Amino acid sequence: MNQQVRVIRGWEWARPVRPVRREVLEAVPALDEGRPPLLFVPGFGHGAWAFAEHWLGHTVERGFSGYALSLRGQSGSGPAPEATLRAYVHDVVQVASGLPRRAVLVGHGAGALVVAHALARYPARAAALVAPVLGGWATAFTALRHNPLGTLPALVGGRLRCNHAQLFGPELPRDEARRHLSRLGRPARRAQWQLLFGREPEPAVGDPPVLVLGSPEDRVVPRSALTRAARRYASAPLLFPGMGHDLMLDAGWWEPIDAILDWLEKEPSGG
Repeated sequence: MNQQVRVIRGWEWARPVRPVRREVLEAVPALDEGRPPLLFVPGFGHGAWAFAEHWLGHTVERGFSGYALSLRGQSGSGPAPEATLRAYVHDVVQVASGLPRRAVLVGHGAGALVVAHALARYPARAAALVAPVLGGWATAFTALRHNPLGTLPALVGGRLRCNHAQLFGPELPRDEARRHLSRLGRPARRAQWQLLFGREPEPAVGDPPVLVLGSPEDRVVPRSALTRAARRYASAPLLFPGMGHDLMLDAGWWEPIDAILDWLEKEPSGG
């Protein structure tokens, strides 16, 4: 009989990830119906605030518990200028392991790449990858085409600067978009570099169901990248036309989160 053996990674024991203060915002319904909690993981430069704006409250209204994590060095989490993708994954696994039930991991943008790696270390009930930035030159070329001045510095270790047209659709009021843009932080250079040139995520533990969502008008993640991400999990992407990259903050924000929660209620492994 064939058995799958998972080898302990000796170098992870030899060089453990340094602890850091983690900001975790939560919203829990008054009545616990036994549903799995959702752990939201933001993309680089974003923090837990990006989900607290709309999605956390809406998740509770639908009867699910919601938790939003700020990756180390972002928003209210402790400073970590030399953070790596591995450290981000460690933070997600640690927070998810401390939740009352096996969680559904929801990653946005580069946070979807963090979630994809975390799935190899944490037996999630399910996962949703929202506008997933899974790395590679296709993503870099798309960002360069739509925002060359903001993207070029990132290719040589500088800061990636996203603009209004990349993150939001035309329906979002300008003053609201400026407010969100003003809150964006700076991701760690090493993690940003690993996003472009890092290794592929390992297979997920337990083969959880994975939903991929995005917008055909996203100027950060090309449509072809959405399709490739969905194919990795034997599915097709769920598309929301007219929206930008930040689906959780854009006009019509409720449509993607409702789609995720509807899917969880219908999915035996996630509901």
